[in-house]
Formats: sequence, structure tokens, C-alpha cells
Amino acid sequence: MFGFLIPKEFGFFDVFDQHAATCVEGSQALVQMLEHFGDAPAKVRRIKDIEHKADDITHHTVEMLHRTFITPIDRDQIHKLITLMDDIMDLIDGGARRMILYGVTEIPADLIELAKVLHHSTLELQKAVKCLRDMKNAQQIVKICIEINKLENDGDAIRDAAIAKLFKEEKNAIQVIVWKEIYEAVETAIDRCEDVANILEGVVLENA
Repeated sequence: MFGFLIPKEFGFFDVFDQHAATCVEGSQALVQMLEHFGDAPAKVRRIKDIEHKADDITHHTVEMLHRTFITPIDRDQIHKLITLMDDIMDLIDGGARRMILYGVTEIPADLIELAKVLHHSTLELQKAVKCLRDMKNAQQIVKICIEINKLENDGDAIRDAAIAKLFKEEKNAIQVIVWKEIYEAVETAIDRCEDVANILEGVVLENA
């Protein structure tokens, strides 16, 4: 009953914004790497640096959660949001590293298309997270979340078509496995964007 006397920690919105920005930066770096695959190891290192930055933000957020008594939204929602956003960067980093580990030399056009869908998803995610500070933005958040859901469907379609093409045209079974893993990593990152959108919609429903 005395909760109103204790100030809420609104710094969580700052770390959400920071983490969303790393997701945008990481997905953009992935697109640039795929479009210009020369010196790929250096570009993978850049993505790894972004992933480390995302990890630092995640750890800081969890520490804040442990020491904060009153939070602006549900504690479990805060933890899920930051963890799912961290998953996005982990998957981007994992997909990029696999290309070096597996000795990829040429990038198929549909992988670039899939990475662009991911980048678009992170941009929409960044907008939604920025709106979270004020529940007057509830309708805008829901609208953006619907767009992210549509992008996830686009990602599914691109991945499915690309993998079907692999099974039909690629004679080397090892190459099928390699590319399937890479496509799945990028598409799963898009899935995580949708997971974040679902959490944001839940926040809106509970607080708007």
C-alpha cells in the first residue's frame, strides 16, 4: 500500500533503448557483410564486438533488476524483454561465425534478402521499444508489433523457399546442412523479434 511513496526505476527504458540499438547495429552489420563478403573475418569480429556490447547491457539490466524494488513494468516482462533481445544478437553473431567456420565463399541472394528482413524487424523493434516509455503510445506499439509479425511470416517464407531449393538443387549433403544451419540462425533471430513484440503487446494490455 506504500508503493506509491517509493520511486520507480525508469532507467530500464534506457537500457531497452540501448539494447534495441545494438540489435539494429548488428543486423545492419550482417547485411553489409553479406553484400560485401570480402574481408569477412574482420566483419565477423565487428559483429562479435556488437554482441559483447549487447551482453554488457543485458548483464547491467539484470543487476538493476536485482537491486530495484519498484519497476515500471512487471519484473518478469523486463527479464524476458532483455533476454530475448540478447538472443537476437547472439543469433546474428552465431550465423556470421558459422560462415567463417564452414569456409563459405559465396553468398546466395536469398540469404541477403532474409538478413534484410531481419534488419527491418530490428528497426521496427527499436521504434516499439522507444514508445514503451509512455502508454499513450499503446496503439502505436500494437501497430508496430503487427508489422513485426508480418515480417516474421516473410522470413519464414524466404527460409522455407531457400531450404527447399537447397534440397532440390544441392548435391552435396554437407553443403545442405551448412546452409540450412545458417538460414535457420538468421530466421530464428527474426522469430526472437516477434517474441519481443509479443511481450510488448502483453505490456500494453496490462498497462494501457
